[in-house]
Amino acid sequence: MSGVLADLTSPEVGSLAGSILAVPLGSTEQHGAHLPLSTDTETAVALCDRLAAARPDVLVAPAVPYGSSGEHAGFAGTLSIGQAAVELLVLELGRSATETFAHVLFVSAHGGNAAPVTRAVAQLRAESRDVALFTPAWDGDAHAGHEETAMLLALRPSLVHPDRAVPGDRRPLRELMPLLQSDGVRAVTATGVLGDPTGATASAGTALLDKLSTALAAMVTAWRAS
Repeated sequence: MSGVLADLTSPEVGSLAGSILAVPLGSTEQHGAHLPLSTDTETAVALCDRLAAARPDVLVAPAVPYGSSGEHAGFAGTLSIGQAAVELLVLELGRSATETFAHVLFVSAHGGNAAPVTRAVAQLRAESRDVALFTPAWDGDAHAGHEETAMLLALRPSLVHPDRAVPGDRRPLRELMPLLQSDGVRAVTATGVLGDPTGATASAGTALLDKLSTALAAMVTAWRAS
C-alpha cells in the first residue's frame, strides 16, 4: 500500500490508524536567483519520503507549502502567512490528524516556522496528543547557500540555476539574527542569499540528506520507544 496519504481512500487509511503521519512543513519564499521558491518544501517532503521508505508504519501527508516568511518581504514571489497563522494551522491540523492517527510527526524545514510550530506542538502535547517535531539543521550557510543548493541539486536539479548563483552575506547567523529579526533579509543581502552557494554539488547534497535522514530516523525511533 502507498505510503502517501493522499493516494489512499478513507477506508484504507482507517486500517492504518496506528501509523505515524509525517507532515512536511515548508514555505514559498525567495532563495536567491538560483533556487526555487519551493526549496524548504522540497527538503521537508524529501525527508518525510525517506522516512516512509525506511519505516512501513509512516504515511506522508500533503505538504504545507506556506510559512512565516515575513523576513523575506520585498523579494518577488515570497508568500507569507505569518507566525500566528502558522501556529493556528499546525495546532488545528494536529488536532484533526490525531483523530485518525495515533502519532503525528511534523517535519519543518523553514527556519521562520520554528517559533510558531514549537508553540503549536507544545500545546498539542499539553492536550495529551502524541506529536513530535523534527527540524533539520546543519553547520554552514543559513539560507540559499552551499547546503540548500547542494540538496536541491540532489533532489530537483532541473529547478536549480548554478550559473545564477552568487554569494551573499557570509557572516555567522548569530551575528545577523538581530538585524534579520528587526529589518529582514534585504537589510543584509541584496541577493537574498546568506552564505555562498557557488561550488555546491549534488553529491554533497546527497551526503547531507543522508545525514539528516539518519538523524530523523533516530529521533523517530527514540520517540516511539518512549
